[in-house]
Formats: sequence, C-alpha cells, structure tokens
Amino acid sequence: MPTRGVSSAVIHLNSNIIRIERIFNMTELDEIRIQSENLARELIETARLKEGGIVVVGCSSSEIAGHRVGSVSSPEIGQAVFEGLYKALTEKGIWLAAQCCEHLNRALIIEREAMKDCEPVNVVPQPKAGGSFATAAYNGFKDSVAVEEIRADAGIDIGNTLIGMHLKKVAVPLRLTVTHIGKAPVNAARTRPKFIGGVRAAYDERLM
Repeated sequence: MPTRGVSSAVIHLNSNIIRIERIFNMTELDEIRIQSENLARELIETARLKEGGIVVVGCSSSEIAGHRVGSVSSPEIGQAVFEGLYKALTEKGIWLAAQCCEHLNRALIIEREAMKDCEPVNVVPQPKAGGSFATAAYNGFKDSVAVEEIRADAGIDIGNTLIGMHLKKVAVPLRLTVTHIGKAPVNAARTRPKFIGGVRAAYDERLM
C-alpha cells in the first residue's frame, strides 16, 4: 500500500472553524516533484537562462490540489514543488525567488547571496500567511531572506498567482509543454531588453 502524507488546513466558514484533512499519496507527490523539475528544465532551455539569473515562481498548493487559491494550503505539495524546481535551477547556477501570497504583499524569499541591491524585510512565511511553497523555500534555502521586490529574468506562475510585478521589462510569454502541475495551470515568461532607436537602429538578435 502506498505511503501517505497528511496535510491539514483550517477554514473559517460562517464563523465556524472547520478542520479539513487531505490525504496525498506519496506517488502523487513524487509526480508533482518530477513535473516541477521538468518545468524548470524546460524554462531554462526555452528562456536561454544563464548562470546567475533569477527565476521568480508563484505557486498555489491549493490550486494544485484542485481548490481555490488560498483556501487549502498544503505543506507537502509546497515542499514537492520546491524540491523539483530547486534541483533543476541550482544545477545550472540559477537563483530561485519564491513569491509569497497576497497576505505578505507578494514579497519574495530568496538566498541572501542573490539579494544584490534588494533591501531585506522581516517576515517568516507560514502556510496560511505566505503560502506553503514560500514556506518550503524559506526552510530549504541555505541562507533565506525576504525582500519586497526583485527584477527577475524569467518567471513561472503555478495556479494564477500573478508574478508579473517581479519580472524585468519586457516580459515575453512562453508556451511550454508542461501546462499543469497537478490541477493548477502553468504560465511562464522570459524577459528581454527594450528595443530602442526606431527604424534605423540595428539589434542584437541574441537578446531578442
């Protein structure tokens, strides 16, 4: 019989507190981990990311499980997504920036070494205040720090979490073969420098 993990959530409904337990088959969690790793590898190749680049990721574990964003946060799902993405990105020397949920104004959890000119803020994400994915990143990074904003080179949105505020200009949508993680839709983007100079200008095709 497959090993199972338990994810608990507390929902407030009509002033009553309802405790819900969701059971996730470990095989399903492994599949989420593999899907996430494959997604990151495809993004790296398609966006032509280089060592030292930053990828911002927003992830709703609730949407992955088939629920409305922010309703049933799952630490197990958040951990599985983080492990898959982190493995693929770190192998290429690319930084992961984990976007928190709206409760924390979509702040980001990153490695201190990747901060560059960002100013740190003081917050520790939790599954219901920051999100399970950001919580996994905070606990999984070597030296975690929270920042309010960055300018990422590319991004992944799992479950319609809205990551555009943290992308460099100009964002270019990507159509990847990985279209869902669990039940959550996946959107992705790379960025490119602005074109300037008008009709007489010449451009570097490698930057397009």
